[in-house]
Amino acid sequence: MEKPGAYNTRPDLPDPVGIGLRHAHYADIPKERPDVGWLEVHPENYFGGGINRHHLEKSRELYEMSFHAVGLSLGSADGIDLDHLQKIKELIEIYQPFQFSDHASWSASGNAHLNDLLPLPYTEETLSKLCENVDRAQDYLGMQILVENPSTYIDFADNEMNEQNFMNEAAKRTGCKILLDINNIYVQAHNHGHDPYKYINDITPKYVGEMHLAGYTEQPVEDKTILIDTHSKPVHDPVWDLYAHAVGHIGETPTLIEWDEELPPLSTLVQEAHRARRVMTDVLRVAYAAE
Repeated sequence: MEKPGAYNTRPDLPDPVGIGLRHAHYADIPKERPDVGWLEVHPENYFGGGINRHHLEKSRELYEMSFHAVGLSLGSADGIDLDHLQKIKELIEIYQPFQFSDHASWSASGNAHLNDLLPLPYTEETLSKLCENVDRAQDYLGMQILVENPSTYIDFADNEMNEQNFMNEAAKRTGCKILLDINNIYVQAHNHGHDPYKYINDITPKYVGEMHLAGYTEQPVEDKTILIDTHSKPVHDPVWDLYAHAVGHIGETPTLIEWDEELPPLSTLVQEAHRARRVMTDVLRVAYAAE
């Protein structure tokens, strides 16, 4: 049975493309006021208060904001850390982000907290646990959350479904939305020999609430090259092509330029955002003309 999105609200953004607010650009954002629609922040960076909160407040005065968490461990068999969730809720109440997201992965078990977002086997058991944790998070926060498809470098032998069906089913059962990371789809398609366009086509459009674009790094391994989701490069051309296909399939969707390592000047992020805006506009113009 499909669960209705009890907190289902589609953001009303004048410009659908945003960039990440990162430490290197704290002073530049309010000074330059870049031509982007919104900013994304990792809420865990602001749990401690202090100067980081000051910069967050200054940027929030100028832009709509999305929270993209990395520490809820939504796929964990141990459930969600209530203390972590409480700190996120405090920030949500103060800064009123239009969206909140985390990942279909796990990063905590018992007293162990890992720095990596580890993949899940795509089985009914892990799907049920993910949905239980998503339901708990949505009920506690009082808002719909988005769940991001991960970047993966291994396939589990006991998978009972593919990733896109796993994501669709999670959205169907919980009323959450999918944060569709286009770079992650391309990276794992290359690494595992899958078809990234089929992945996009299999995603139910109404379940998608946001897209991410980022740059990968090529890593030679023996006689082949694998792609690593480093968020340290401009978006590569094959990912732009896949994004255009995704916009054609899903429609206008808030889109983030994600860049976390080897940060360039702010102007470079803005240029990438403008390219995403052009791609979306061009694809939708053609689609509307064909109707």
